[in-house]
Amino acid sequence: MNSVNSNSPGSPENINQNTDSENKNIINYLFLVLPGFSLVPYSTAIDILRLANRNSHETLYSWETVSPSDDVVHASSGLPVQPEQVFTGNEQCDALFVCGGTKITSRWEDSIGTRLRTMASNKIPLGGLCTGTYFLARAGLLDGYRCTIHWENLSATRESFPKLILTDDVYEVDRDRYTCAGGVTAIDMMFRLLVVEQTKELAASVIQSILAERVRKMSETQVIPLRQKIGANQPKLESAVKLMETNIEEPLNPFHIAELINISRRQLERLFSKHLDSTPTRYYLELRLQNAQRLLLQTGLPIIEVSMVCGFTSAPHFSKCYRDQYGRSPSEERRTNLDYLDTL
Repeated sequence: MNSVNSNSPGSPENINQNTDSENKNIINYLFLVLPGFSLVPYSTAIDILRLANRNSHETLYSWETVSPSDDVVHASSGLPVQPEQVFTGNEQCDALFVCGGTKITSRWEDSIGTRLRTMASNKIPLGGLCTGTYFLARAGLLDGYRCTIHWENLSATRESFPKLILTDDVYEVDRDRYTCAGGVTAIDMMFRLLVVEQTKELAASVIQSILAERVRKMSETQVIPLRQKIGANQPKLESAVKLMETNIEEPLNPFHIAELINISRRQLERLFSKHLDSTPTRYYLELRLQNAQRLLLQTGLPIIEVSMVCGFTSAPHFSKCYRDQYGRSPSEERRTNLDYLDTL
């Protein structure tokens, strides 16, 4: 199989650049690819930069792919990528992103940690895509920082690196550290950087070019499968949650849920307490409020209709529950989102 040549030093599409672009500082990002790296966040992050160049008709960004050695690096999909240079730690750039993927703990080399620490000592901002966060954490470069990682690695990372402020958000930008959970969350994070470094109009045009319906805010959490939270041996609990998820508009009574899955209400309470650290009533309410939040952010439904669709018979009760959960009313949520979109 032929390898993908990663040469992309700024204008991969023969951009017709403005004559004044030569006088502007080009922002240069490095992407450190590790064996088994995830192709989606790597390629989407670069594509955001490519489209920023194309849509602006200027070379605003350049990028290079580096690796720990001069060998071809295979992504988790098996696609071979030929880096442009060996990562030394002495590179001059505006940020370096560590691109992780599968079997990340086995990819660690002390020499890579040393090189990353050299970059940090040279005041180079550092980022992690997917499990690239692990390398920054193991190098001691995320202590005291808010950061995130793919949900499959959250528990192990939290256990291994207690000094991190580890969240389950889609991405985190904390001072000079940028981390995302992988997959398409790289779009959300790179969009945030694009807004800060360029203009909201350019950022909006890039998102339109990739046909993204919306850009997620940093505070939005990853969707973590229930089985990841409770394990594979809790069929009664899974059935109970499934009943809740499919009965949002007309909520079921917890007694009825227990009856439908052939356990007592007391047993149902114990299952939720042990595996979800909640009660059936509280968990059900949070599901309905999460659904309400999605509708507020993604649709133009009137708030009264949102409340009814999510099983609330009283708009004031819906508003109180929503504020208790999120610290703002439904109308404030929608207004905040519109203000955020105005920055795009």
